[in-house]
Amino acid sequence: MDLPQRCRIAAFHLTAMMGWWDGILGAAIAATCGCCCALAQDGGSAIVCGGETVVNATVSHIIDGRTFVLNDGREVRLAAIEVPPLPSPGQSARAPDKSGQMAASERDAAAEHEGKAAKDALDALIGGDQVVLRQADISLPNNLDRYGRVVAYAYAQRDGEELFAQGALLESGFARVADRIGNKGCAAELLAGENTARTAKLGLWGDPYYDVLNADAPVDVLAQRGRFALVEGQVVSVRESGATIYMNFGRQWSESFAVTISKRNERSFTAAGLDLKSLAGRRVRVRGFVEARGADGNVPWMEAARPEQIEVADQD
Repeated sequence: MDLPQRCRIAAFHLTAMMGWWDGILGAAIAATCGCCCALAQDGGSAIVCGGETVVNATVSHIIDGRTFVLNDGREVRLAAIEVPPLPSPGQSARAPDKSGQMAASERDAAAEHEGKAAKDALDALIGGDQVVLRQADISLPNNLDRYGRVVAYAYAQRDGEELFAQGALLESGFARVADRIGNKGCAAELLAGENTARTAKLGLWGDPYYDVLNADAPVDVLAQRGRFALVEGQVVSVRESGATIYMNFGRQWSESFAVTISKRNERSFTAAGLDLKSLAGRRVRVRGFVEARGADGNVPWMEAARPEQIEVADQD
C-alpha cells in the first residue's frame, strides 16, 4: 500500500508526547492513527515534497516547532509551515481577543502552551534522529535563508522508515501551511493535511485564536496586522488597476478586505489552475501576513505572490 507522505509517522514517535496539552494530543493521535501513525510499507514511493538531498545529518536539539540544530552546528528551518511562536520573556505572543478581555497572563500562558506543544511535537518526531533534508522549491541561494539557516523538508530515518516531519505536524494540528511552497503537488499534500486537522479541530485549531478569519469582518482581520492568518470569504469582484490585480471581498473597496496580486505573477496562478478573474462570486480562503492600507491604515489587505496562498473554499 502506498501511503501519502504526510502519513509517514510511526506510532512510537507519538507515544512520547502522551499526557500533555490537556488531552488534545491524544485526540489528534486517535483521529489520525489510520494515516499518520501508519508505517510506510517499502519506502519506495515517490517523494512529493522536496527535491534532491541537501543534508544528511543527526538532529542535536530542537529550538522551536520548526527550527532545530544539527550535530555539525548548522541550524535548520522547516520549509512551508508556520508554527505558534515561543513567547519572548515578559512578552505576550498575541493580542487580546475580540472582546479585549483576555488578560495578559492568559495570553502568555496560551502562547507558551501552543508554542511549547509544537516544539515538543517536533522533538518527539525527529529529536536525536538521523534526518534527510530535501531541497525546498523556493529558490534560496545555497538553500539558506537570510539568517544562514538551511531551509528544507525534513525526513527522519528510523528502522528503515522515512517520516515526514512537516506532514506529521500539520496533520496533528501543530502547524499551519505557510504562504510559500513552490511545488503544486507538495502544496496539495500539505494543505490536505492541514484541512484534516482543521476539520477535526485538532491542536491549535481547537483554539478560537487560530480560527479562519471572516473576510466580512475587516475589523477582526485588521486586528491581526503583521501576523500570519487565514481569511475566508466570498469574492465580490476581481479588478485590475495598473500593474495590480485586486480581489475584493466587499463592495466598498476603501473599507473592505482585499487581496492584491501583481500582474507579473498572474501567469504562475494560471499555470497552477487558478484563473483569478473566474474567482468573482466564489468563496475562497487566502493565507499570508495581514497588512493595512488606507490613509489611516485602517483597511486590511493581504498580498498573494504565489498560487498556493489561495484555495477555492467552496470546493472543500
